[in-house]
Amino acid sequence: MYGWIHFPQDKALTAELVSSSVSRLARFDTGLQHPYYHLAVPGHSLNDISVLCNYCHLQKLELPHNNITDLSCVSHMPFLTILDASHNKISDFFGFQAPKNLKDVNFSHNCLTQMKDLSDYPTLMKLDLNHNKLTEVMGLEKCCKLTDLDLAYNNISSISSLDAVPLTHLNLRGNQLKGTEGLENLKNLQVLDLAKNHITNLSGLQNLHMLGFINLDENEISEIEECKHIHDLLLLRELNLLGNPVQEQPQYRLSVIFLLQHLTMLDQKRVTVEEKVTSINKYDPPMEVVAARDHMTQLMYQLMQPQLLYDSTLPSDDAPYPMLVLTGPQGCGKRELAHRLCQDFDEYFAYGIGHTTREPYFGEENGNDYHFVNEEEFQQLVLSGAFLQTVQYGGHRYGLSREAIEDVAKEGLACCVHMELEGVLSLKKSIFEPRYIVLLPTLREKYRNTLGTRNLYTPAQIETAVSRIDLYTDFNRKRPGFFDNVIPCDDLNDAYLVLEEVVKDYLLLNDREEGEVHKEEQPRSGFATSSHPSTAALDPSLPRYKNYCTKIREQLAPSKTPAELASIRRREQPAREAVVGKSPGVNSRFIRSSCESLVSSASSWPRGGDVLGLTVETLKSDKPWQALEATAVTVPPTDRLPGSSIKPILPPIPPGRKTPQANSPMPSPSRLHDAIRAEDKANIQA
Repeated sequence: MYGWIHFPQDKALTAELVSSSVSRLARFDTGLQHPYYHLAVPGHSLNDISVLCNYCHLQKLELPHNNITDLSCVSHMPFLTILDASHNKISDFFGFQAPKNLKDVNFSHNCLTQMKDLSDYPTLMKLDLNHNKLTEVMGLEKCCKLTDLDLAYNNISSISSLDAVPLTHLNLRGNQLKGTEGLENLKNLQVLDLAKNHITNLSGLQNLHMLGFINLDENEISEIEECKHIHDLLLLRELNLLGNPVQEQPQYRLSVIFLLQHLTMLDQKRVTVEEKVTSINKYDPPMEVVAARDHMTQLMYQLMQPQLLYDSTLPSDDAPYPMLVLTGPQGCGKRELAHRLCQDFDEYFAYGIGHTTREPYFGEENGNDYHFVNEEEFQQLVLSGAFLQTVQYGGHRYGLSREAIEDVAKEGLACCVHMELEGVLSLKKSIFEPRYIVLLPTLREKYRNTLGTRNLYTPAQIETAVSRIDLYTDFNRKRPGFFDNVIPCDDLNDAYLVLEEVVKDYLLLNDREEGEVHKEEQPRSGFATSSHPSTAALDPSLPRYKNYCTKIREQLAPSKTPAELASIRRREQPAREAVVGKSPGVNSRFIRSSCESLVSSASSWPRGGDVLGLTVETLKSDKPWQALEATAVTVPPTDRLPGSSIKPILPPIPPGRKTPQANSPMPSPSRLHDAIRAEDKANIQA
């Protein structure tokens, strides 16, 4: 701010005033003359500065806050580099001959109505024209050094003639702009102020990759999608959208931060790391986050259902139920290989049938390849806690139900399923610890042609499937041990031969076949008999069983962290105590409520009758559920050896344990619960 003195009337600049206002003595190259080159005469109400024609050596001239209308005297200043004529009454745009080194000109707060050609000013670097009456931008094409242009508070409605100008700072605040057209070729632009206009879209900014600051305060941007035009401006750090209708959009701030992850300031407020992570997790969460949410969702709905002991948790709660999961990109053949494997190894594996909302492909059968359901039925299954994991892929939903696994476990077999990578991530968070085999096409063009010949996928779906090869490859490379085996699947027959050998290694069939001769020469009591030589199983009561399991566990140390192991132990403890009878657990609470309903309906029983071996008097005692629990017989141990993902093999799974026969002398706990529920239902209907 200048400390000038205001005079009541306009006056002419005099030599005396000039002599008292000049400063900064300079020396010419000859060393013989020492002229003053800086003159500042602000706020003197000057209207005549013709006396300056005699001061040809001036390099910096400051005449703000006067009443000057004529600057022709500047034509006599060939060395002038800086001219400040702001807050005057100038209407003639550059009304003087061009000094050869003029770099900085300030004509703000004047009466300019039209720009002229500035081809004679190639050295101009900074031009301030704010608060004038300009309606268009023109005449700057030859200003090859102009980097700063201020056109704020004019009447400009469109931008043109700036393509060849190397601008880095452009101020267009307070004009009549409705769009950003005309700025497309300002490749060097770093700071752009478009506040207080009528801009509704940002379609002209997508190629300005040097932009670091954009001010769009008080415009008419109403859609968050407009930020997509500046999504690729990786140097953009500050964006101001205050005063725009878009501020009223729900989750506005998180949405903009998600689209512009490189921002550090939004609406004059710092963008935090937490906001960036939250925005990604909300609008495009990583697969790990999606899997964690899916696991929490399925677990929540499962816990809302009556809790039971499943066949997949028996005969021991210490060892996971053995499962085999085939995964790979869409159409790689994992479903065909899973079916073939279950057919050839039917004494060990059975196919786990999943659910999907898509329509069957040609040759697929409902109840054999998938359970095909509609979206409403699928959602009802989710709400009923039926699924272990669900995924959304290709616009359809897929799910693996607990029942699909239990149907296989009841037969004493391991479950073989197939799924996409998203499903693997979700299943890995469950209590199951399968062996994971990934099938990867290595010949991309052959894989693309194979998908095309099936006439099942659109070109976009084919390209998506091909691109996911890299996704699986990156997971395998960046996370050693994430998959247990990787098998090329360019030819399904060759892939199956490799898969067959891998499965035999999991089941120790190769080792057992080699030792079959020794087994025949040295028969031992206590081994299960079987029609197939490779299905002989170890007796859990023999020391050999314990040594066998110990040897497996010693081959590969657990990969879980101490915190994960502690969490697993806490979750398994209630089930372990319930199995050994130390605590009643949730199942006994269910039995207790069932007994109470039985007592309430005892009046309808025949005299002297009983239910499941219990009399009415027993049920009417103080603790009838204890008597009911006493009738349950612990399921005897079997010769089945469940596998684990922390072991290098899947132990052999013989077909010894099948679904209990109808004439079994004592029911299993799960069948006991089913009988009680059936009895309750019959009483209610009665």
